[in-house]
Amino acid sequence: MSRAPLPIGTWGSISTRIEKTDAKGKAVSYLSKANFRDHDGHVRDVTAFGKTKTAAERRLLQKLQDRARTNTSGELTAMHKINHLLDLWEKRFEGLIADGKRSPTSLDTYRRSLKNHIRPALGELRIGEATTPRLDTVLTKIKTAAGAPTAKTCRAIISGAMKLAVRYGALTVNPVREVDTIEAAPKNPPRALTGEEVSLLRKSLAADDRAVEADLPDLATFMLATGVRIGESLAVLWHQVDLETGAVTITHTIARIKGEGLIRKSTKSKAGERVLHLPNWAIAMLRTRHAAGIRLDNPVFADMIGSYRDPSNTRRALRTALSPVGNTARRDLGTTLRTLRRQAGLSREQVANTLAWPKTRIELAETGRIKVDHQLVTELLTAYRITLDDHPDLVTQVDQATQPADSDKLAWIRSHALRKTTATALDQAGHTARQIADQLGQAKVSITQDIYLHRQAANPAAAQALEHAFDDPDLL
Repeated sequence: MSRAPLPIGTWGSISTRIEKTDAKGKAVSYLSKANFRDHDGHVRDVTAFGKTKTAAERRLLQKLQDRARTNTSGELTAMHKINHLLDLWEKRFEGLIADGKRSPTSLDTYRRSLKNHIRPALGELRIGEATTPRLDTVLTKIKTAAGAPTAKTCRAIISGAMKLAVRYGALTVNPVREVDTIEAAPKNPPRALTGEEVSLLRKSLAADDRAVEADLPDLATFMLATGVRIGESLAVLWHQVDLETGAVTITHTIARIKGEGLIRKSTKSKAGERVLHLPNWAIAMLRTRHAAGIRLDNPVFADMIGSYRDPSNTRRALRTALSPVGNTARRDLGTTLRTLRRQAGLSREQVANTLAWPKTRIELAETGRIKVDHQLVTELLTAYRITLDDHPDLVTQVDQATQPADSDKLAWIRSHALRKTTATALDQAGHTARQIADQLGQAKVSITQDIYLHRQAANPAAAQALEHAFDDPDLL
């Protein structure tokens, strides 16, 4: 009766012999060998050397265990480097993008994390070396160096890659599963504009020539009226606007993809495809734009040549417009600072390098779009080899420029604040979280509640309900 074959992925007994001796006949090298039945059904010899019998057998056992993790296709094993696994994960993600199941902008974000954090920390390790303690240590270091949001992104990428390794048979369990959850308080808790701030915002944008030139007043109005993302706003075409029924259809968003440029792509999820009804003040704004002449296949908020606008450039224009212009004294001080810089023969880039500042900070100071104080002005003047105390007139000008202005109240606003404002207004009007999530185009209500809604005061009807429930005087 023939002997039963070894099960696939297992090995037979280990034999060890002396492989090499020294001049005195003492063993200095041992060879351990075992038969291993590979996943293709073939039985092959696996060997390992060691200075002692125990070392040789231990090394062979490790090789056998690693070989047992080989997947059926032979594409991935525990001995492959993690860089190889990450390459496979990227290709799979590209396939999901081609199928319309993932966003190309997500891959751009993931590739930055791969390049800057994951590959430098893990790329040269073997897949079998990606233990839970090692991954936990790496993610903790990323959180410390780059912050919790980046660490969360890296954790998701590594988990996805290790899940792929399990599916290919290179690992038996996903080591990221037991890694400590990355938690951190939100950098900017949900904040919506008050009614007073909305009025101030619209007036400020309408009075700012640069904001009007960038078409920001109408864009801000549209975003407040709908709660859509800035990319979704820029993707709306005129044929998607029905001025008779007062509705707009949201189906796409604008994104810049590396190597492709600006593209109009479908929304993040099916929940993003929605029809929204507009308030009368938004319809009036769109009627005015429509009366100026349009083409149905053009964007509602187009650039100077009627094409799509870049969301990043539009956000930058909005940030610039909302930077505190302040009063005339602040703008006059900015002009003075620019004149002194030029008299010193310095460019903005040179000053920025000297002070280790972003170059944009110099520009904002010189255009009166940043709140200034004596310290900021003193540092600038030092770069120009000027002492502030030696110029009384300049001291007076700085004192006047540091006075608060109404526009300072708008400096915190970013494009997403308009979205949160719309969500909060609907919440205060009694709409359910599900209704608000549908308006915002979000599949998960929890995201709407956690990120976009202000926490409301405790239920005012609770006291009355408890009053009736426990009004028995014997309870007192």
